[in-house]
Parts: sequence; structure tokens; C-alpha cells
Amino acid sequence: MKIAKHSVAAIHYTLTDNSGKVLDSSAGRDPLYYLHGEGNLIPGMEEGLEGQSKGTKLQLKISPEKGYGVRDEKLIQQVPRSAFGQQKIEKGMQFQTNNGMVVTVTNVGLEQITVDANHALAGVELHFAVEVMEVRSATPDEISHGHVHGPGGHH
Repeated sequence: MKIAKHSVAAIHYTLTDNSGKVLDSSAGRDPLYYLHGEGNLIPGMEEGLEGQSKGTKLQLKISPEKGYGVRDEKLIQQVPRSAFGQQKIEKGMQFQTNNGMVVTVTNVGLEQITVDANHALAGVELHFAVEVMEVRSATPDEISHGHVHGPGGHH
């Protein structure tokens, strides 16, 4: 069976950046199960896995446009320190905004805090080493819900 829309695939992966630094990996964990064709993975990953079958090992190089997007300087903003109340603010802290976006503190000034709403991997070319561990048909429930149930999903 090949990976296609509404199939469930289980993959092991290692994600590295252009310098070879490991950013994420499923090594030592259960494989990642996902429902193909429903946007559960970044677009470049789904495109690269389309048509693959169990046992396939492949390398995927994914541009920012097909990954987590290009960096958008408009998503970097200065916020008055008073907006954070009395809490201690440090570079690298993350907050969820009222509209659900996650922002990361990139600079802490006396009066202004700089926050960045870009995804941490925005603008980064991604390199995935992937092994397809399993491919099966999705159940009607999985298709209607848009995600995996059972192994690798919720019950």
C-alpha cells in the first residue's frame, strides 16, 4: 500500500538544519502516525511522502515556503513592559496572545519588550531523514475527524 490521501502512515524522522544540527527526532520514541492529505504535516513533508510505501527510507529537503513559512518582519513588535504586569520577563520566554498566536521574547528593554510571532523554524530550510514504518487505510472516523485514532492518535 502506498501513502495517499486518507491513508494513515507511521514514520520515524530526524530533522536537521543546513548545518546538520538535529532540531527534532522521533528516535527513541514511537513513530509519528498521521492522516495523510489533511494538512497534519507541513506541506513539503506531505508532498515528499506521497506515494511512498512501508520500508522506504528517504531524504527530504524542504524550503521555508513548504515548511514553516518565510520570516515576516511585521510579526516582530515592540510591546510596552507594562503589558506584562509585574512578571519577570526574560529573552526566550513564550506567551500566547489573546488571538492565540505564540510569541517569543527576543529582547528585553527597560520600557519595551520585543516579541516575535514568527515560528521558530520560519525561514529555515529543513532536512528530514524519514523511514516509513507502516501504511494503512484510515477508518471512516479518522477521515471524518481529520486525524489518527488508535496507535499514534487518540482513542
